This record gives sequence, C-alpha cells and structure tokens, in this order.
Amino acid sequence: MQIESGVSLKPFNTFGLPAVAQQLVRIAGDADVRRVVDHPDLGRAAKFILGGGSNIILTRDMPQVVLKVEVRGLRLVEERADAWIVEAGAGESWHDLVAWTLAQGLPGLENLALIPGTVGAAPVQNIGAYGLELADRFESLDAVDLVTGRSVTLDARACAFGYRDSVFKHDAADGGLAGKSLITRVRLRLPRPWQPVRGYLDIERRMAETGNSAPDARTLFGWVCAIRRSKLPDPGVIGNVGSFFKNPVVSAEQCRDIIGRDPEIVHYPLADGSVKLAAGWLIDACGWKGKNVGRAGVYERQALVLVNRGGASGAEVVTLARAIQESVYGRFGIRLEP
Repeated sequence: MQIESGVSLKPFNTFGLPAVAQQLVRIAGDADVRRVVDHPDLGRAAKFILGGGSNIILTRDMPQVVLKVEVRGLRLVEERADAWIVEAGAGESWHDLVAWTLAQGLPGLENLALIPGTVGAAPVQNIGAYGLELADRFESLDAVDLVTGRSVTLDARACAFGYRDSVFKHDAADGGLAGKSLITRVRLRLPRPWQPVRGYLDIERRMAETGNSAPDARTLFGWVCAIRRSKLPDPGVIGNVGSFFKNPVVSAEQCRDIIGRDPEIVHYPLADGSVKLAAGWLIDACGWKGKNVGRAGVYERQALVLVNRGGASGAEVVTLARAIQESVYGRFGIRLEP
C-alpha cells in the first residue's frame, strides 16, 4: 500500500481542474483496500474513490483519503458455448480493454470503444454508446466493503443498472453502495455467436457511405473511434469529461408538445413508449454552442460537451452547467441532469 501526501489531482482528472489530495493511496488489489480499512487513521477517515477521473468535476481540495484505483490484469476466464467471459482489473483503461478483446478475437465491446476512464468506473456509470450499454455485456464484479474489508461478488441484478445509473451512485440511505464499496475487478459476457449492434444512426450512415451493410467487429470499432473523434475533443488536448448531461427521457405527450413548438428536435422513441431527447440539441437550440463562462466553455462541435479553455476552475464549470440547465428549463421545461 502506497500512501502519498499533498498530491495534485490535476493530472488525474480529464477536465484538468486544480485540486490537491491531502492523502492519496494507490490501490493495486483487494489486500490494499483491507490495509486501508484496518489502518488506525485511514480506516476511520472519509474516502473518495478515483478511477480515470473522466466523470468528475473537482471544485476544491480533497480532505477525504483519495483511493486511486490501479488494479491491473486482463484475461479470458471462461469459454462457454454461448459466450466468452473476460475479466479486467478495475484500474485498466476501458478503451485498452476493448482493443485487447478484439486483438484476442473476442468481439462484442466494439460499440463502446474510446470511452474514457477505467474499467472499474464502467459499471458505476453503466457506460453506453452507439446502441450498447455495459449492462448488455455484464457478467459480475468483485468489490471490497470499505467498512468491513470483506470482498463480495455482485451480479447484474445486485448492481441495479439503469440509464447511466447503478447501485454505486446511490447512498446507503437509499439502499445504494456509493462510497461504501470499491470495485476491484469486472467480468464481461461477450455473446457467441457474435452479432453486430448497428442500429444507431451514425453507424447506419457509415454503412450507407461505405456500401458495407455487414461490417465485422474491427470495422465497427474503427467506425466508432472515427465518429467519436469527429465529435468529441481529446481530453489530452482540451480538458473535458465527454458528454456532460444525460439525454432526458420524456413521455410521448411531452415530446409531441415540444415538437409542436420545435419540429426539428432530435428525439428517439423507446420501447416503453417514452422518448429520449438529444440533450446536445436542446443546449444548442438555446444558443450555448461555443459560449464561455470564465474559462469554461461549450465545445464548438458538440454542445453536450463542456470544456476547459485553459486554467478553468471547478467553480466556473459548475456555474456554466447551472446556467445551461436554467436556460434549457426556461425554454423547454426540461431539467437536464449531469
């Protein structure tokens, strides 16, 4: 267990926001978590779990003990007739996992290529893109209780996946595990035989443009990477956390009302009769694309992405986000959720 003091977190969050961790512990496995739990000082202290830092906004220095998840390892753990079961350490790069599975001849994650962050954070957020969610490929995960130090294995039902949601985003008072468990390993189920997920508009456009109506997994991987790079800024070049707001889901009646006022609104009917609206379109319609609040701004090529123009503070990002929320609510009556 490696304990460090006064650590700058600027390199550890993709928005590039300034903050300092009073204490940071690098977690390489379950044993390190148990050492923290059993430590006379760290065990009782408040804790903050940090993966790739691609889904957080730091607004101040961190008084909590920051647990930097660095659990490594990629392996095929089981080959069934109907699926391959792959396991990855929570500290592995998510995109590196996707690329590794394809290199091993194990397709199924290609639509989730180039999503920033670590494997351990993927089930917390139930990451998703281009017609696929983590929940669609999830088998189980291992986590360590931050109070007892006990290791547990959770299946999909226990994780309570929802749209960009899971049991790990809810407090204990609501039956959740937020801040209570640290994920160390994740196992994914890649179905056999492989079937492409290609019913997303951008992918359909690529099929039409190339004349390839039956892309293989590597082709889909390449398309998804190209599409993401054309829309989203590289965090290594300009600080951002990808899509900042959830796409809101409204009733069919609400959608018809909005279409009556704004016929061009981008929307996607869902199986249950509700409708998902494109948050980026709503923000753009309110005139935010390219605008700034201090040194935080809205990306010129995708209004759903907030960026660090250089030297932004967490407070500036929060102020910008709240202004966007108020603007969208004022025009459409919809409250955007980060």
